[in-house]
Amino acid sequence: MACFSSADPRTSARGEWLFDQIVATGSLVVRDLGGGRDGEIGAHRYLSSPHVSVPIIVEALSERTRLAAVGRRVVVAQDTTEINFSGRGAARRGLGPGGDGKSPGFFIHPNVVIDADEEAMLGLAGCQIWTRAQGKVGARRKRAAEAKESIRWSQGSLNAATLVGHARQVIDVSDREGDIWRHLAHPPAGVDLVNRAWHDRALESGAFLFTALADQPVLATDKVEVAPQKIGEKVRTAEVAIRAGKVRIKRPATAPRSDPEVLEMGLVEAVETDAPEGVQPLLWRILTTLPVETKDDAREVIRLYRLRWRIEEVFRALKKDGLALEDTQIQDAERLFRLAALAIGAAVRTLQLVDARDGGSRPMSDVLDQKLVDQVAILVRAREGATAKQKNPHPQGSLAWLSWVVARYGGWNCYGKPPGPKTMAKGWQRFTATLAGVTLATEKFP
Repeated sequence: MACFSSADPRTSARGEWLFDQIVATGSLVVRDLGGGRDGEIGAHRYLSSPHVSVPIIVEALSERTRLAAVGRRVVVAQDTTEINFSGRGAARRGLGPGGDGKSPGFFIHPNVVIDADEEAMLGLAGCQIWTRAQGKVGARRKRAAEAKESIRWSQGSLNAATLVGHARQVIDVSDREGDIWRHLAHPPAGVDLVNRAWHDRALESGAFLFTALADQPVLATDKVEVAPQKIGEKVRTAEVAIRAGKVRIKRPATAPRSDPEVLEMGLVEAVETDAPEGVQPLLWRILTTLPVETKDDAREVIRLYRLRWRIEEVFRALKKDGLALEDTQIQDAERLFRLAALAIGAAVRTLQLVDARDGGSRPMSDVLDQKLVDQVAILVRAREGATAKQKNPHPQGSLAWLSWVVARYGGWNCYGKPPGPKTMAKGWQRFTATLAGVTLATEKFP
């Protein structure tokens, strides 16, 4: 069992229960999570406990991820989302300004782990949660790196490094906001970088990054899927010309003199060749420590960068499209941060179950102890029907096998549209409640 408390086993058990309730109910309303007055009180006790903190919750969630990553190539995608309480902040305590500089809010920067080959969600490797200080801060250039919010990208790389020694390869993937010199120049040992460029950096040759590949031949012309930018948009396919090569980036004037004078990295460029009218053409410039010598190397870098979009799915599941964290009634900042840490893990858990619905080689232990396989098998048999379509088609003990029975408990009839996040969340609630009864009934006592 993951340890959701620093010292008190009862508090830890209550934390695991609360986490499962968030997944099961798809809610962050404490009175709904509790399932009754006693449960509501228990949830509040956990969120207020002196034995609980955000790092303790995140470590409990990350523990299973390290086991899931063993022997795998993994992408660790990192990005930031804001929870803003505009118009609902009068009673909030301990929160500084959000992104608009006025409304109370806070920020979440998770490290979401994805199987690089199967593209399936594996869990969390870390998460930073903070609010900004009230009032003005000092000039950015005069502040130490550790005092800037941008340090979150370097910390995210350190979180990714906790998988080194477990995973076969660890690849830290970031969007343009992660194009921070410190982040690029100091990756932890054993961690590769794939980072979309934002700054047109000066090169050793006297040229600049954004024109570095202008004279290079096109290695390949491929089609890539472009994720929607907002709710309601559909995924579109763009045809891109791909170029790649090595670049030698000069140390910025603002960087410490102890940093390397020149940083050699690979650069992969994907430029849309014929964008539809009214659509901003795709243009990705991706800096990487991975090989870029061949067209297959370049294609792989682009594919790995695209996996960053999985973190956007987590954010949607966390916010309006799912758990609606911004609508929670919790007022105190520290309790709110603890709830947010549980919620980001719950969003990842739900997407793991959705990922597994179509099969795959991931084991059940990604989300549930493997020792419960016999009890889960009892529930699978109870939910199977007479026809071939109503039989669980996946190998026993696999995550897909577990996902199938969870979906059945959520009301899926094995026909028609595949089960989505809402079906999985509802199914998890009913499934875990039934599993608890079966486990108790089959437990052997001396």
